[in-house]
Amino acid sequence: MFAVLYTICKSFTRPLILLAALLLAACQPVPVATPGGGSALSGRVPVALLVPHGSADAQEAQLARDLENAARLAVSDLAGVEIDLRVYGTAGQAQQAQQAALNAVADGARIIIGPLHAESANAVAVAMAPRNINVLAFSNNPTIAGGNLFILGQTFQNTANRLADFATRQGKSRIMAVYSNNLAGELGRAAIEQAVRDTGATLSGSVGYEFSQEGVIAAIPNIKRAADTNSADAIFLTANSAGALPLFSQMLPENGLGPDRVQYIGLSRWDTPPQTLDLPGVQGGWFALPDPARASQFISRFSAAYGNLPHPIAGLAYDGIAAVGALVKTGNREALGRTALIQSAGFQGVSGVFRLRPDGSNERGLAVATILDKQVTILSPAPQSFGGAGF
Repeated sequence: MFAVLYTICKSFTRPLILLAALLLAACQPVPVATPGGGSALSGRVPVALLVPHGSADAQEAQLARDLENAARLAVSDLAGVEIDLRVYGTAGQAQQAQQAALNAVADGARIIIGPLHAESANAVAVAMAPRNINVLAFSNNPTIAGGNLFILGQTFQNTANRLADFATRQGKSRIMAVYSNNLAGELGRAAIEQAVRDTGATLSGSVGYEFSQEGVIAAIPNIKRAADTNSADAIFLTANSAGALPLFSQMLPENGLGPDRVQYIGLSRWDTPPQTLDLPGVQGGWFALPDPARASQFISRFSAAYGNLPHPIAGLAYDGIAAVGALVKTGNREALGRTALIQSAGFQGVSGVFRLRPDGSNERGLAVATILDKQVTILSPAPQSFGGAGF
């Protein structure tokens, strides 16, 4: 017990830098930009990549390198298309990101890929809208999306939809949400509740908890009471391995809500870090992840090319370039305009099929997995195209 509590205590007090980067709230609405520049695309198409080069944070600086390397790998993979990739550093700051975007457009950029932080993405998109330039940001925060700003990061809604649909198909009809009382938790709660409603299942309560060790412990009786009162047959948790998941996975079974009583479902990935697989309480739980075969192939190629494992979100830069390359290859005058970007067929990325939605969010093909004997087992494979099972 002490080891678990010590891990949780450190997790709750350590800043979640990446989460904060990806889930900053929107600053102001973004207007709509329609065409991707105006003149016909020909020759080497200038594409700007905005990454946090120059950041004082060492982890963010490494992420910037991984994003750039993934983008360059994507450029090298394009056939029949020439992309003139131009990289601009943002230092992780909104003002610098906006200036970098203005410099990029002055240099001839036809589309912006990046930046990382939601606040920076919003600032860039606002500056680019009057210039009819679309922005494909690395954020997964849907509150900033819309107009000329698209997000590439896997959204909570996408994950919740996939898992809620799978759960109902497995006979789970009374699903309860358990969420942290912070920005990520609230966005996760909203996604779970929407997904449960959309599948026709019953939302058997939503229980929040303060994002601390004490908050988790205090929430256990409330979760137990709500689950019993509302006859919940599944508990959908926003908690991840760096936060409350280890403690919940221990204490809920100890208080009569074990896997024999309810099905655990996770909004986050439960296979990272690898130590999570050893937790007794997550055995049999369901979570979603990108196509494992495609993701593994990207990791192997990236590692061979650059000598290190890619950051978990580095593939978003590859996806952005892949989408741009596929659109430019069509020869369409407005290949980088809004209508082309939201084509229903979508694109093939490093972790599977994805498409951009009219509201600026995205939809990705995800697999549903569980943990059996401390190993990841795929229960439902990721769809290979849109319109089939899994969407």
